[in-house]
Amino acid sequence: MAKSGEMSIGERIKVLRQAKNLTQEELATRAGLTKGFISQVERNLTSLSVESLIGILDALDEKPSHFFNGAFDEKIVFKLKDRVDLEIEGVKGFRILVPAAQNRLLDPALLELGMGERTPEEEPHEGEEFGFVLSGSVELVLGGKPQKVKKGECFYYKASRKHYIINKRNATAVLLWVSSPPNF
Repeated sequence: MAKSGEMSIGERIKVLRQAKNLTQEELATRAGLTKGFISQVERNLTSLSVESLIGILDALDEKPSHFFNGAFDEKIVFKLKDRVDLEIEGVKGFRILVPAAQNRLLDPALLELGMGERTPEEEPHEGEEFGFVLSGSVELVLGGKPQKVKKGECFYYKASRKHYIINKRNATAVLLWVSSPPNF
């Protein structure tokens, strides 16, 4: 039985089926099972053989390793020890706040820029970016146009133009930076 806050195998299958916009009948047909059996599996009313589970996962185009990798205990709270420090083209103060964000819709990072430091100029790409300045101030250069963003202010833009962030002040600037889809 799943612990509080965890999903059972049946619940996970139901979530995956719904995410693929399949009915129980469509999933059953693809997996070579009956609609009634799928219904019982999703409601945790029957045992599931490994063979049946593999058939269902194949029908859902889901790898078993991915299905079981953290499937029953999705991490909600990320501690200081979970952060991953990265150095991106000379910027040392770049911390990924939520590791493995490629499986998520958002990619939050903490960015610390010393005096004169800047992020690499990014080419236009799909998605949107958001930043909130926690301390100091920065310049967001979007499509060649600089815009000052001070402590307590934020920015939000479609990443369809070249862009980078620079700190021209004497004090260190710290900001929360979120990309969607993940690209860090």
